[in-house]
Amino acid sequence: MMSVKRLYLSAILLMAASVPAYAHVGIGATSSFAAGFMHPLSGLDHITVMLAVGLWAALKGGKAIWAWPAAFVGVLLAGAALAMAQVQLPFVEPGILASVVALGLLVALAVDLPVSVGVATIALFALFHGHAHGTEVPENAGGLEYMAGFAMVTALLHATGIAAGLGLGTRFRGFARAAGAACAAVGAGLVLGVL
Repeated sequence: MMSVKRLYLSAILLMAASVPAYAHVGIGATSSFAAGFMHPLSGLDHITVMLAVGLWAALKGGKAIWAWPAAFVGVLLAGAALAMAQVQLPFVEPGILASVVALGLLVALAVDLPVSVGVATIALFALFHGHAHGTEVPENAGGLEYMAGFAMVTALLHATGIAAGLGLGTRFRGFARAAGAACAAVGAGLVLGVL
C-alpha cells in the first residue's frame, strides 16, 4: 500500500512542478467528427495515455477491462462539456502531463488497485483530457460531432491497449509492463520539454 501512496504523491508533485505544454488550446479545426477523431492521434500525450488505460485494464482483468475505459470515455465527455460551458478547471495541462507519467507507472509496476480506485484515478485524468478537448471547441460551434470523434478514437485506443495486453497474456506480461515504462518515459520527456 505504501508504493501506491508514493505513486500518488509523485503524480501530485509532477502536476505541481510541471509547466503548461499548451499543446491543446487552439490547435487545428475543432468543428467536425474527422477533426475530433484525428486530434487524439496528433499528440504523444493522448496516444500514450489511451493505450496505457487499455494496458492497465488488461493487466488487471475482470471488470476493469470494461469499467476503466468506460470511465475514461464518460468523464472525458463530461470534462469537454464543462469546458464548453465555460467552467474553468485548474491544472489542466499539468494534469495531462502527470497522467502520462502516472498511468505509465501504474502499468510498468502492474499496480493492482481495486476496480473502484482505478475508476477514480482514471476519471480524474480523463477530466483533464476532456476539459482540454472542450476548450478547443469554438464558441459558435456545437462541438457534438467533434466530441463524438474524439470519444470514438479514445475508445479505439483503449481497445488497442486491451487487445495488446490480453494478446501478450501472462507469459509475456513483461512486454506490457515495458510499454508502461515507455509511456512514463514519454511523460517525463513531455514534462521536461524534450519531446
